[in-house]
Amino acid sequence: MRATLLHYRWQLQTAAYFGVMVSLGLADAALGPTLPRLAAQTGVSIGAISVLFSARSLGYLCGSLLSGRLYDRLPGHPVMAVAALLLSAMLLLVPHAPVFWMLTGIAGGWGLAEGGLDVGSNALLIWVHGSTVAPYMNALHFCFGLGALLSPIIVARVMAASGAHASAYNVLAVMVLPVVLLAFLPGPRPPAATAEHAGMQRRTGLLPLIMAFFFLHVAAEASMGGWIYTYALRRGLADEAGSAYLTAAFWAALTAGRLLSILLSARLRPRTLLLGGLAGALASVAVIAVWPANPAALWLGVAGSGLCIGPMFAATVLLAERRMPISGATTAWFFVGTSCGAMTVPYIIGQLFEWRGPQMLLLALGVVLVLAMLVLAALLAFFPVQPVSRQQAAG
Repeated sequence: MRATLLHYRWQLQTAAYFGVMVSLGLADAALGPTLPRLAAQTGVSIGAISVLFSARSLGYLCGSLLSGRLYDRLPGHPVMAVAALLLSAMLLLVPHAPVFWMLTGIAGGWGLAEGGLDVGSNALLIWVHGSTVAPYMNALHFCFGLGALLSPIIVARVMAASGAHASAYNVLAVMVLPVVLLAFLPGPRPPAATAEHAGMQRRTGLLPLIMAFFFLHVAAEASMGGWIYTYALRRGLADEAGSAYLTAAFWAALTAGRLLSILLSARLRPRTLLLGGLAGALASVAVIAVWPANPAALWLGVAGSGLCIGPMFAATVLLAERRMPISGATTAWFFVGTSCGAMTVPYIIGQLFEWRGPQMLLLALGVVLVLAMLVLAALLAFFPVQPVSRQQAAG
């Protein structure tokens, strides 16, 4: 048995990381469609319940930093198995928290586990495939989108059948558990430093810019995925079931974008995918803003933004990989940027919802996407691919 595992090691490792990301997508996208019920469960307003996004992202930030160091020092697969157990436990506890402060703490544990799984899947996949990682990285994030697509559908169907959001969380908790089997699969080791990497490490200021870009485009993704359900309800453009399917449409389009990026990454440079994605996402948000009372414009804009945002995460990782060495700790800092974006912007949007109404979602998304364009322009201008890079194509 062990000989078989060793013979097919990289194939099994890759498939396992894909499975982890499906589970991560299932868990991550469950919060948005259940926000109104969680608010009712704890007796707080929609504005207050938006703190859950921040609590989960703060936990994600801590989980990213902690796990990044662990992956550089310990076998990665047992670390991921522990994170999966924690995630399953948190999902089980969410619908049983009677008070808001307890639910906030559970959301923090939820994010802690997600951070560990996300950093591990991305870093270990790069360690397995090295300079040939591009198609696998795009496929990895396609798997996240697949899980995020299925999650609102599962939540909507289970809640419709049972009448309780607790049943939906129970189903998702069980679906995460198979990730624990990773503990029995041999894992990759961190790559040894090379002279090429030593030269790449001297690029002062590169990491903060990459973190800022992660912050902005993940903030846009989390805000659209987390708040479009409530936006549609508040605008009167859909009922609960319709809003859940609208959320699913966003994740479906995001998944399609990631699937398409697997093919496009063979022909287009990461910077081309990123610039095109940002422009398309901004145009999609503008469609919703120009025709705010039109359900067709809402569906078109939501689907367009998902399709355009979809390739960005993997393309950003590839953009970074062409400019710096990727360790567990480096990957963790990337996810610090993502967690800060997912923590702050959705929370701010929740407060704007209460203050000025749902239209503030579109304004916030527009501002975030324009800022992302500016950061990407600075990154490309000041940090071109080095001639010594092991990549064949420019980023």
